[in-house]
Amino acid sequence: MNTIKNIQIIGVSLFILAGLTACNKPGPGETAGKKFDQVVEDANKKLDEKSEKMSAALDDSEVTTKVKAAIFAEPGLKSMQISVDTAKGVVTLSGSVDSQQSSDKAKSLASAVAGVKSVEDKLLVK
Repeated sequence: MNTIKNIQIIGVSLFILAGLTACNKPGPGETAGKKFDQVVEDANKKLDEKSEKMSAALDDSEVTTKVKAAIFAEPGLKSMQISVDTAKGVVTLSGSVDSQQSSDKAKSLASAVAGVKSVEDKLLVK
């Protein structure tokens, strides 16, 4: 009788042990879920990178527009002869002006605009 009980206890123990061991192995659902999570995470990273680039481009466009407006509003500056380009907050002024004072004024106006990190003055004095 004890032998039968021992065999039953061993059988039940093996059954429980087999069940617990099977729980530790990832099934196809878990594997697919992990792959899906990784794809979503990678996509989110790429979207964040694209969003940052778009934001920087919009910021540069906004800075360019504000600098052009400041130069245009300044009496005595021939705004049509001054080109403004912005890359990563660095404003480049190019074209021609009629005096060094006009060049300095354009650079000063550009520097005062929010978002401008620095100004490269490539203006030619005629």
